[in-house]
Amino acid sequence: MSDVFGVGVIGAGPVTQAIHLPTLARMPDRFRVTAIMDVDEPVAESVAGRVGARHSTSADDLIGDPGVDVVAVCSPHRFHAEQVEAACYAGKAAVLCEKPLALTVADAERVAQVSRETGVPVIVGAMHTFDPGWLGAKANWGDLQETVRVVNSSIVLPWNARYEDWATQILRRPPPGEPVADDALSRSVAVRDAVLGLAVHNLPHVRHFLPDVESVDWAESVDPYGYLVTIRGGGIIARLLGNMHGYWKPSWTLDAWAADQSLHVEFPPSYVQAGSSVATLTSDTQTRRFGGVEANGYEAEWLRVWELAAGIVPQGEDLQATVDDLIYAVRIADAAADLVRGEHARDRVR
Repeated sequence: MSDVFGVGVIGAGPVTQAIHLPTLARMPDRFRVTAIMDVDEPVAESVAGRVGARHSTSADDLIGDPGVDVVAVCSPHRFHAEQVEAACYAGKAAVLCEKPLALTVADAERVAQVSRETGVPVIVGAMHTFDPGWLGAKANWGDLQETVRVVNSSIVLPWNARYEDWATQILRRPPPGEPVADDALSRSVAVRDAVLGLAVHNLPHVRHFLPDVESVDWAESVDPYGYLVTIRGGGIIARLLGNMHGYWKPSWTLDAWAADQSLHVEFPPSYVQAGSSVATLTSDTQTRRFGGVEANGYEAEWLRVWELAAGIVPQGEDLQATVDDLIYAVRIADAAADLVRGEHARDRVR
C-alpha cells in the first residue's frame, strides 16, 4: 500500500511538538505533515518549519487546505467538537482528536452523527486503549472481565514539562493555571476538569470491568491538580486516583482483582515514547506478561488512523465505543463535581 496522507495539525502546543510530530516522523511511509495551525503565529511558523510544513493561524484555513488529508485536532478542549465536525464536513480522509472528543454528552453524540453522515472516520487519541501490553492482556484474560470485583486506577505524575523537555525544545508552553480557590464551586469545577483531563486516559479500561456506574460514593479535588473518586456498580467497586505534583517518579497503573486472578498494568507516562506498557496476569497457577515492546500506543493509534483513511478497515464500532467512553467519563465527572459541591465540608486531600 503506497498511500501517504498529508496531515494538518490544529494546535502547535506541547502535545503536538513532543508527541505527535515525533511519532509521525517515524512513519514516513504513511504520513507527511503538510500544515500546522496555531493562534500564536510565531509558534505556528517555528513548529511548521521543523517539519517543512506551511503554517497558519486559522483552523478553517487548515481544514480547507487540499493538501491536508487527515486532520489532527490538538487544540484546547472546548474547540474539539466543532473542529472535528468541520473536518468531517470538509470530507477529510480521517480525523484524530485529542481527548476528550467533547465536553458534553450532547456534543459527543452530535459529532458521532456527523461522522456517520459524512463517512469520515474519527479516532480519539486515548493512547492507552491502543497500547500493545493492554491489548495483549485483554486478549488473554479469559473470564476476568466477568469475575472482577475491585478495580484501581492510579495516575501519579510529575508535571508534563519534565518529559516535554526531554522530547524536544518546547516553544511557548501554556502558562500554569491559577491555584484552585477554596470554595465548593471552584473545587467542583476543578475535580470535573481533572477527571476529564487525566482520569479519562484510564476510564475506557475501567469501563471494561465496571460498565454501569450506579453511584459515585466519594469525590475529592486533590491539590494542586487531581482527584480521588470512588465509583460502584454491579457489585464492583473502583477507586480512581490522579495527582500531578512535584513527584520525581511517575506511577501510572491499573489493577483489577477477581477471586482467582488479577491484572496489573504499568503504563509509561505521557510524552515518554519508550515502548508499551507491561501487563501482568496472575493466577494461582501461572503468571503471564504482555507488552514491554518497542511499539507504543501513539504509533498504534496513528496506524489505526492510516488504516481507516486508506479504507483498509471500516470504522465499525470504534466511534461508538469512543462516544460511550466519553459518556461514561462525563457522567462520573459530573457526579463527582456535584458531590464535591455538596459535601465541601470534608477534609481536602493535599
